[in-house]
Amino acid sequence: MKDTPYISGSSDRSIIFVHERSFKPESGVYLDILNAALSAGIDSDKSESLYSLSAVNKYLAYYGDLSNEFLATKDLFFDERLDVNDLHSALHSLKGIDRKKGFGVGKYDKLPGKSAVTEFAASVLAPVLSAVGLEKSLVSGATKDLGEYWKKDSEFGAAVLDRVRATIATALDRNERIMLISHGTGSIVTYDALWQLSHDPVHCEKFADSKIDCWLTMGSPLGDSMVRKQLAGANRKGRERFPTNVLTWHNVSAEDDFICHDRTVADDFKAMLKQRQVGSIRDYRIYNLAIRYGSSNPHSVIGYLIHPRVSKIVSDWLTQSFGMKLPKDIF
Repeated sequence: MKDTPYISGSSDRSIIFVHERSFKPESGVYLDILNAALSAGIDSDKSESLYSLSAVNKYLAYYGDLSNEFLATKDLFFDERLDVNDLHSALHSLKGIDRKKGFGVGKYDKLPGKSAVTEFAASVLAPVLSAVGLEKSLVSGATKDLGEYWKKDSEFGAAVLDRVRATIATALDRNERIMLISHGTGSIVTYDALWQLSHDPVHCEKFADSKIDCWLTMGSPLGDSMVRKQLAGANRKGRERFPTNVLTWHNVSAEDDFICHDRTVADDFKAMLKQRQVGSIRDYRIYNLAIRYGSSNPHSVIGYLIHPRVSKIVSDWLTQSFGMKLPKDIF
């Protein structure tokens, strides 16, 4: 198995990033960019927590090499140097935004290329397509790697899931305090990994009683009914349907991010609360101000990680232990 990229710290806490589908830069380079975006947000909003963040171990559950290899077989092209440069440019621009006033709708509405058409179409069409059984086939066609992940007995899907599950399991083995940060479709793989660690006979004997302090999902499609039908355990009943190893779950969704066109997960996973399988599930709505390749990109991981809402959630986890005070819901 490919070595897990990491940034070593001195504390007993770990942050595990899980990236989404599509082409990705080399693992160490990408982890550095994700850490830089998160650190920039903490430094601006919660500077007193920056030392604590620097002491945390950071890991990237990386499967970008698998995605890159698979997508290359579909005649798709990726310029890694160009993409890395654009990621750094996006982060540089975001650092210059006023933290108190700049992350609102006023700034967002002035971004170049901003459009709600895709998100609107996803919100309107998804229920119809799901009702007639077309949504999964269309999603699989448009996002070939996600479609391959969902295929039964897919070697690609199994390899991706193994990478994410193994990274989480390694941190649990060390008895560390863990925050999981999943972006986009990476939250699907993370959910499946958490379910396996909770219920799969191969893993649950060792990990069923282990706990993740906080799971932070950003731009997640887990609120979509079609996606939920594909999740591990979807055909189970009662407690066996959901993971049992998350203490708190925060879900952040950006305006016009079509990947999370259904922006809430608390309503969809309320059975986890009723069955006391998670302590809390909270949804938040933000404006993602990232500009990628000259145009607004409300799904950008950089825009999520540097946002004040995410900084608040991470800072609270860094400075508190059990009984973490929940930030005010902005829905």
